[in-house]
Amino acid sequence: MQKAQFTPLINCCIIITMKTVLVVDDSKIMRNIVKNYFSEQKIPCRYLEAENGLEALEQTLNEPLDLVLLNWNMPEMTGIDFLKQIRAIEKYKKLPIVMVTGEAARYNVIEALKLGATDYIIKPINGKLFAEKISNLVL
Repeated sequence: MQKAQFTPLINCCIIITMKTVLVVDDSKIMRNIVKNYFSEQKIPCRYLEAENGLEALEQTLNEPLDLVLLNWNMPEMTGIDFLKQIRAIEKYKKLPIVMVTGEAARYNVIEALKLGATDYIIKPINGKLFAEKISNLVL
């Protein structure tokens, strides 16, 4: 009588790494709008929120982030001041930071990009443009 031979099963699974996105805006409604646009891209994400640059700075220093979506005009610390401070820290020099703001003047865009913004989206947000800009980021 032969012994039954069992072949061990190899468990195989696909691991989807959940990206962490920090949405920074003093308006809860705008944070939700930005998250909804981002969710439409069907990229699995964990969202963190901040109402101003100070909260964003604290979260950035305490959480590993893959992307920051950042408003310009906020109380406590503006988005541009946050950008200056975070880019001064070596480990955050390459963190993708996209300005999502109503500041549409060309000099504002240029200033943000010179200070290290990865990209710039003007409010009100155009869904197609948002999708294009986000898809250009490696998430």
